Amino acid sequence: MARLRAALVGAGRAGAVHAGNLADYAGRAELAAVVDERREAAEVLAERFGVTAFADLEQALEGVDAVVITAPTFTHRDLAVRAAEAGKHVFCEKPMALTIAECDEMIAAAERAGVVLQIGFMRRFQPEFAEARRRIEGGDLGVPMVIKSLTRGPGLPPPWAWDIERSNGMLAEVNSHDFDCVRWLAGAEIERVYAEVAHFKGRERGVDAADFYDSAVVSLRFASGAIGTIDGTCPADYGYDARVEVVCSDGLLVVGDLRGTAILEVRDRDVGTVTPLHRTWPDRFRDAYRAEMRAFVESALSGEAPAVTGADGRAAVAAVRAANRSWREGRPVAPAEEAPA
Repeated sequence: MARLRAALVGAGRAGAVHAGNLADYAGRAELAAVVDERREAAEVLAERFGVTAFADLEQALEGVDAVVITAPTFTHRDLAVRAAEAGKHVFCEKPMALTIAECDEMIAAAERAGVVLQIGFMRRFQPEFAEARRRIEGGDLGVPMVIKSLTRGPGLPPPWAWDIERSNGMLAEVNSHDFDCVRWLAGAEIERVYAEVAHFKGRERGVDAADFYDSAVVSLRFASGAIGTIDGTCPADYGYDARVEVVCSDGLLVVGDLRGTAILEVRDRDVGTVTPLHRTWPDRFRDAYRAEMRAFVESALSGEAPAVTGADGRAAVAAVRAANRSWREGRPVAPAEEAPA
């Protein structure tokens, strides 16, 4: 297979980003179709890229090699399994699915079909995050002891995501990246979480869903012995904000900045180093989105394992569900408690 022909499912904002990257930056790939049950939305995006619009995935499967899923979370399992059973490689945006059982079904379908399943944790591909991981793996600063990650978004999530039963709430829709990132940087599984949530802004903006929250703080313990926190707020009216701090035994790593410039700052016993990489919202993770799609294409064409696997997506879903269970029950919860019996 010389080129990968992909059908995109979901014509929203994330879909538009991935469509552009498939068309312009993914090398040996091409966008072949856009699918959305909102036919008009599919047609608008499809016309922009000169491809065919469909209202249902089944109509788009013939003549493509891969499916890129950017539809709402509650559709991910069905779409991914249908695509895999048709022999198509699958790229699925985060969150991977709603439940651990759904994640397992997606992983099993991909394994049976012998196709690639990659999950959209693009921060792993962002240069300053990747450099932080490289320095930790290289032992430059000793071992991670405390990891803190945050994501704050400027607007409400879409209305379907207000219903925690259809989305797993803000901790999934906004902070899935944080759960994956801290696990990746720690190099260890999350063993226990304790979460507190609050609701400040939603009511005045028309949110009436039960169990909705717009702010959360999660305490973490890792299998390595490291500890950490994740915090999120959405909406955060001051703008978009994504940062990570890793306190290591021999130094400190700080990723991210509030001034519209992404940085990696390293502090150790010698001279600290700052590597500026200019980013402004909405393209804060522009390079990462491009790089993750290139990685998916190369994995699908070569048959090699993807950089971000279904197991990675499953781990984040387990941690998110444990955090939601934690604040509901008022106790620490192990992600392992979320595993199917």
